[in-house]
Amino acid sequence: MKQFENTDLIEKQINSTSVFRGRLLDVYSDDIELPNGDKAKREYIRHVGAACVVPITDDGKVIIEYQYRYPVARVMTEIPAGKLNSKSEPPEEAVRRELLEETGITAGRLIYLGELIPTCAYSDEIIHMYVAKELKYAERKLDDDEFLNLCEVPLEELVHEIMEGKIPDSKTQAAVLRAYLLEKGI
Repeated sequence: MKQFENTDLIEKQINSTSVFRGRLLDVYSDDIELPNGDKAKREYIRHVGAACVVPITDDGKVIIEYQYRYPVARVMTEIPAGKLNSKSEPPEEAVRRELLEETGITAGRLIYLGELIPTCAYSDEIIHMYVAKELKYAERKLDDDEFLNLCEVPLEELVHEIMEGKIPDSKTQAAVLRAYLLEKGI
């Protein structure tokens, strides 16, 4: 697919106002100039970024998590993930930390799958996606406010669940499908 510059679509920031600063995210309201010269407002979230990982066992199973997510009031099926400690933290470092904390697993090998921008209309969050191989098991170190259950699911079964609409989490969908294509050599 050919990419074009599309510089005629760029909006220019005039003013930026911090509306809320939180532990997880910050909310801003910006005055902008549209490409045609008109003025508008953009409300959006600034996020430090995150990393997620598809841990695949030697026998082709994926370690998944079940975790209650308050904003959607549901127990979600997800892969291990977490936010970066800072914009300068290497995503590989964050993904290794989160994998150990949430599952008690260390990875002998990480394969970078690329980045995901899950909600580009209102957030600058970038999620870096990985596959973990050569897994070694240690002790989990969950955060004090973190409660989750683990399960091993064959990769192909997980792909079927995604395609049947049973796993709505976007990072899990994107990373698992990319991992599946990688495993199939596509």
